[in-house]
Amino acid sequence: MGIEWSEYRQRREKLMEKMGKGTAIFRSAPTSVMHNDVEYVFRQDSDFFYLTGFNEPEAVAVLAPHHEEHRFILFIQPKDPEKETWTGYRCGVEGAKEKYSADEAYPIAELDEKLPQYLKKADRIYYHLGRDKHFNDVILSHWQSLMATYPKRGTGPVAIEDTNHILHPMRQVKSASELGMLRQAMDISASAHNRAREFVKAGHYEYQIQAEIEHTFRLHGGMGPAYPSIVASGSNACILHYIENNRQIQENDLLLIDAGCSYGYYNGDITRTFPVNGKFTGEQKAIYELVLEAQLKAIESVKPGNPYNEFHDMAVCVLVQGLIDLGLLKGDLEEIIKEEKYKPFYMHKTGHWLGLDVHDVGVYKQGEETWLPLEAGHVLTVEPGIYIGPDIKPAEGQPEIPERWRGIGIRIEDDILVTETGHEVLTAAVPKAIDDIV
Repeated sequence: MGIEWSEYRQRREKLMEKMGKGTAIFRSAPTSVMHNDVEYVFRQDSDFFYLTGFNEPEAVAVLAPHHEEHRFILFIQPKDPEKETWTGYRCGVEGAKEKYSADEAYPIAELDEKLPQYLKKADRIYYHLGRDKHFNDVILSHWQSLMATYPKRGTGPVAIEDTNHILHPMRQVKSASELGMLRQAMDISASAHNRAREFVKAGHYEYQIQAEIEHTFRLHGGMGPAYPSIVASGSNACILHYIENNRQIQENDLLLIDAGCSYGYYNGDITRTFPVNGKFTGEQKAIYELVLEAQLKAIESVKPGNPYNEFHDMAVCVLVQGLIDLGLLKGDLEEIIKEEKYKPFYMHKTGHWLGLDVHDVGVYKQGEETWLPLEAGHVLTVEPGIYIGPDIKPAEGQPEIPERWRGIGIRIEDDILVTETGHEVLTAAVPKAIDDIV
C-alpha cells in the first residue's frame, strides 16, 4: 500500500538507536465486538503497524537491540487451516520471518516462556501502559520477576519507560512515502466532498449524503471512513460530533460535512459548509465569510519555526473581532479573548496532528509554557468554526443573540503540510470560496 518493507526496518532501527540497552514491547490492537459474536473489522494499533506493517490481531512485537541474535521478534498466531477457513489467512511463524523480516518468531502462546530472554539483559523495559489491563499485568509481572532476581544476577530492567516519548516524535514527521499515502487519502476525501456537493438537494436525508461520500471512499480504493462521517444540516451543524445523520434536509439549510477517507491506515479530514439551495442568507453569508477569513489567516501562520499555537491564536483573533463587528460580542478584543467570552461560539481548538491516527500522536507543548515549533514534515488540520446553537447562552455581560442568527453552524477544515519554506494545502481540491460553492 505504498510503504516499502525497507522503511519499516529503517523505522525499527531508528527507534532502537534511541533505546540504548532497553527492550521495547508493542501489543497489537484488540478485536472489538460489534454485538454478540460479531466482531468489528480489525484495525491494527497504529504504533504496532508503524513499526511492523503487520496487520493481524493477537500479536506482540519485541525490539531488543542488545540481544546477540534477535533484535526484532514477533509473537503471532500460528497457521491453523481450520480457523483460517472461518476468519482468514494467517502469515504464520515462518511467514513472519520471510515477509516481515523478523529475526525470530514464535506462536503467541509461547510469549511468557520466551519473553524473559529478551528482557534479562535489558536495562529497562519500554512499554506503554495502555487500555489492555490484562496485558499490562503480564508485562508488570515479568518485570517484577526480573527485579526479584536482580541482586543475584546484577542485570535486568530497573525501570519501565513509556514508548510514546521516543516513538511518537518519529511518527510526527512524515516520510515521503507516508506523504504519498496521505495525499491519496486526501484526494479520495476531496472527491467524496465534491460528489456530495453535487448530489445534495432539499428533501434528501443526511444519511443519503453520507452514503454517497462513503461509496466514493470505497470506489476509489479507500478502506472506508477515517471516522464517523458528520453530515449535519441546519442546527445539527452546531453539534460538533453529530453523527446521527437522520434529518431531512430543508431548502434554506446550510449543510456541514466533516468526512475523511482512510487509505492504508492514513487519513484525510476535511470539513466544508455550504447552502443547500446555492444561496446564503445575509446572516449565513456573514458568518461564513468570517470563518473563511479566520481559516485563511490561520493557514498563513503555518510555517516551520512558528509555535504550534500561533495559527489557533490567529484564528481566535479574527473570529472575535468579526463577532464584535457583527454585534454578537461586545467589549475589548484582548479582554474577550483573555476571559474566553467567545467560547459559546467557538469552543474547540483550531487543529490537530494528522496521520495514521486522525487525531495523530505527538506533543503540542514542551513544558508548561513552550509550544512545539512546527517543522517540515508535520501534517495538521486547520479548522476554525462558529456555532450559534438554537439555545446558545452568551457569556456573562455579553449581548443576547437575536433569533435570526440562531441555528447557524459553520466549520471549514483543510489538511496542511508544513514544508521547508512554508506550507501546502493538501485538500485544496475542495472549493471553499463563496463564488465557487454558490
